[in-house]
This record gives sequence, structure tokens and C-alpha cells, in this order.
Amino acid sequence: MIQAFGLTSIPRKDLPPTVDDVSFEAPVGQVTVLLGAPGAGKSTALRLLLELQRGRGVTYFRGRPLHRIAHPAREVGVLLGDVPGHPGRTVRGHLRMLCAATGVPVRRADEVLEAVGLVSLREERLGTLSRGMDRRLGLACALLADPHTLVLDDPADGLGARESRWLYDMLTAHARHGGTVLLTMADPKEAARTADRVVTLDQGRVVADQDSSAFARTRLRPRVAVRTPHAARLAAELSKEARTARRSVEVVQEDGNHLSVYGSNCADIGDVAFRHGILVHQLADEIGDMGPGAPTRAPARPEGRTDTMSSGEGPDNASDDASDGGVPDRRDEPKPASSLRAPGTSLPPPIAVRPAPTPLRPLRYELRRAAGISTGFLVGAGVLVVSVVTALLLARLGHTPRERLFAAWPVQSPLPPAALGAGLLGALAFGDEFRHPSLAADRGTVPRRLGLLAAKLLVSALTAMMLAFLTVGCDAEALYLVYGREVAEVPADWLSLGASWTGLVVGCAWAGVLAAGVFRSTTAGLAAVLAVPVAVVPLLHRLLEGSSVRVAAGMPARAREMFLLRWPFGGERYLDAAARVVAQPVGGALALSLTTLLCAYLLTTLRGRTR
Repeated sequence: MIQAFGLTSIPRKDLPPTVDDVSFEAPVGQVTVLLGAPGAGKSTALRLLLELQRGRGVTYFRGRPLHRIAHPAREVGVLLGDVPGHPGRTVRGHLRMLCAATGVPVRRADEVLEAVGLVSLREERLGTLSRGMDRRLGLACALLADPHTLVLDDPADGLGARESRWLYDMLTAHARHGGTVLLTMADPKEAARTADRVVTLDQGRVVADQDSSAFARTRLRPRVAVRTPHAARLAAELSKEARTARRSVEVVQEDGNHLSVYGSNCADIGDVAFRHGILVHQLADEIGDMGPGAPTRAPARPEGRTDTMSSGEGPDNASDDASDGGVPDRRDEPKPASSLRAPGTSLPPPIAVRPAPTPLRPLRYELRRAAGISTGFLVGAGVLVVSVVTALLLARLGHTPRERLFAAWPVQSPLPPAALGAGLLGALAFGDEFRHPSLAADRGTVPRRLGLLAAKLLVSALTAMMLAFLTVGCDAEALYLVYGREVAEVPADWLSLGASWTGLVVGCAWAGVLAAGVFRSTTAGLAAVLAVPVAVVPLLHRLLEGSSVRVAAGMPARAREMFLLRWPFGGERYLDAAARVVAQPVGGALALSLTTLLCAYLLTTLRGRTR
């Protein structure tokens, strides 16, 4: 059950709040619809109850607020807008990535794909999916962790009649199996046919909270849909009969051979047509539009479920309804779940055993996220090609130190290609997260923020070290093949040079991760990497050359004498090597930048938790 009390959005300037004191309940085992015209506050109400937007009020999901639920994704499944996945990721890869984030077995991805009918499209890219397939994938994401409650914002937007009917039948089946379903829509006719309870919003306030039968009786206009090749003649006869009997009957001629008759019934219209010899292909009671005088929105062929059918309905229309998977009107009396499903509608099986929480969950997610698209592999291949070409050109020009030659690092360049590539991959780790927020739509699938940061730092460090090793190896092999053994000879101090090289590449990767996490942008992450040699290194040079620090010139040597010589098992050698790396201009600037970015990330994380 969902219980919302006093949901109120924060107003902007002198404008009234989008949602003002909205309270309602969504019972267990029922489909509840938030109904309203565009701009009525439906989406804002959902974001408030999901704690995705700041405001006042409180919402309980089976007696607990969302932030007090240990695993929100296993309690609430959410679909807000389009599926926010990377367009280059496959359907199955996207779901398997979310499986790692929510901590459910990987086989769950195949189960929900089968339930929503996407098994044949599991290797399709998200960017190639049609609107209907995107809606099916969104429902699969919502059902992934086997939640008790489903919250969906206008899930049938842009879908045809058959796709919408399939979607609503899936939601009805979930409710009939003991779940809670809350969704928004703007069509009152579809709300009356789909929902068990309708909560109507107008200008951010609740104007009605009714069950579907009361809503259809008090808020909608009944009408009769008529299809005849003599629409104008039948309309004239119906109007004449109404004037003679002094009855209030409104006849609206739609496009083609369709009529919408308000204030009459199938029997009376059939009698008039029979007496005047007018052929009728269809007579059907329908639910009309809201309120007297509302604009008529009847389609060319009624796409909704009908209450009764007269014998005058043509066989072509009956076959259409059968092909669409017609479902009886649930407003008459409660029906079992099996009678409410369209053909082929089935829910994924429940998760029998839920895995215990593990700190590896963010790491599994990050590995699947990084390996699920080709961007990282393309960046790595591009870095290797650029590095090899640069190393060969530097060797041909001469006058380049061997350590810079192996790293393909010209003196004029602020960073070598491998460091820039590692920084770009690190920036993409958070940049793609904010550009395609697959974890941000429902908050339930987001691993712990610090756990996610640790996973991204670890994966980016491993990727950077692999890139650094491959770059040096490829450069050395290319130099050996083109110029011989003399140019490709390994330097004597290769160990210290390797440590410095690895520290530089890993540091650039971490700078990209932290900067992109703080500024929520891949470009900002890469800019922070470039700022280390371009801006931070000159700034440190100026500070170290100042008179205020000359008195501490012997401090590094004294610190080494005090600390490094007292470590057991020869640990002072490793500390000395690390100190020498940090003492270099680029190393010191990188360490300072990483410390600053880490503090900024922790500050933004803590500030987000206190809101």
C-alpha cells in the first residue's frame, strides 16, 4: 500500500506550487490512477513521493518511508519517462548491469525479458528500439527486482491501442497477484477502463478520489457509438425524434460514417434506424468525455473496451476486437486475474532466494557498465595507435630521452597519450552515469555512493595500468621493428621509471573520475586532467620558489631520517620511492589535485544526504 500525506512542491518565486497538499492511498491488490490534464501535477506528485524532488509531505510504502527501506528497488519498481540507458548498450546487457546494481541473480534478466516479450530483441541496442519496445524494456526494468509496488508515469504515452492494452493488462495482473500499482494518465476513458481507483488532480490539488464505478458514473458522459454508411440521414432522424419526444439528445457526426450519440441508448437508436430502413454496422455503448460540453474525442473506430454490443454490430468489427485481445469491462464486477490478461500476458516468476548484501555489488555493476559498450575499447585502441605513431616520429627526429620515447611524450605536450586516454576513461566512468542515468530514475538501484566511488576508482586504476603497460610494450616493439635494438634498449632504472609512469597514468584516471563525479560532466573530468600540468604545476613552482618556504628546505630530508629509516622489513625503500614520485612537479600537482577533488566529492555527497 502507498499512503501519501500532504505532498507539496516548493513554489518558484510568486508562482503557486505545482502540487499543493496532495493526499491519497493506493491499496494493495488494486490499480490506482492519478488522472489529470497535462500540467495538473501528476509527474511532480510521483517525484515527491519517490523522494526525487524536494518538497513537503511524507509517503509510506507498506508503512515505511522510502529512505528507511534497506533495498528500495526490491520494494518499489519505477518507470519515469524513457529508459535512461546508453544507446549503445544491448537490451540484455542493460538488464544484467541493473541486476548487478540491485543484487539479484543475473538469470533474472532473461526471466523479465521473456515476460515482456523481448527475448528475440535481447541483443538489440537501446538506441534502435521503437517506442513500444522501449516501454516494454522500461516495464522489465521496473519488474527486475521483483518489487511489491510499481510506480509509473504515463507508461502508455505514444503507444497504440494493442500495446497499451497489453501494458495495462500486465499491470492489472501484477496487482491481482498481491502487488500495488500506481500510474498516471490523462485519458479519463482509459482510466475508467483500467483502474480500480481514480484520483483526479486539477492544478496540483485532489478534486476527486473515487473507485472506478463511481468515477464512470459521476465524472464521465455515457454515449453510443454508431457506424452506418448513412450517417447524415440517421443523425437527422435521431434529432427529429428527440425534438418530437422533447428529449435531450446530442448527435455528433464524426469523420466518415461514425456518429456519437449522447443521451440515448442502443435500443432507441436501433428502433429509429429500423423504422426508417437505415443500415447500421455498429451500435455500442461507450464511455464519453468528462463533463457536459467537453470536446468530443471519439476515434474513427472505438479503441476502448465496450460495455454492451447490439446485434447490429458487423462481423468485421467483431473480428477486430478479437484480434486486439478484447477484455471484459472490469467496472461491472471483480474478475479473476486470468480473465483480465491479454493473450500471452504473464509475470516473471518471483525471486525465490535473495542474495545477501555484498560489498562487491558496486564493483560488479561498474565492470558490467564499463564493458557493456565499445567506447572504452575504442579509446584504448586510439591511444595505442597515437602513442606508437608519436614514438616513431620522436625517434626519427632524435634528441628525445629514452624514458620519454617509450612513453611517446613530447616535451611540448603536457601529458602523454596514455595519460590523456586514462583520464578520458576515468571521466567517462561518471560522465556516462550522469548523461545516461540508468541508476538515477528510482534511487533504489543506486549502490552506496562511497561504494560506487571505490568501485569506479578501482576499475579505472586497473584499466589505466593495463593501458600504461600496453602502451609501453607497443611503443617498444614498434621502435625495435623500425629502428633496431639500440633505440629500444630498456633503461637501467626501469623500475623507478615504471613506478612513476604507473603513478602518472593512474593519477590521471582518478582525477578524471573525481572531477566528473563532482562536476557531473565528462568534459569537466578531462579538463581537470589537463589542468594538472597546465595550471597546477606552474602554481606549485611559484609557491615553492617563494621566500616563505625556503626556511623549510631541509624538511624533506629530516622527515625521511625520522620516519623512513624506522620501518620494518625494508618498507622505507617503498616509501622513499613514493615520496620521490610525489616530489616531482607533476606528481606533487597530481597528488594535490586528487586530494582536493576527493574532498569536494565527499562534501557534495554528504550535502546530498543531509537534504
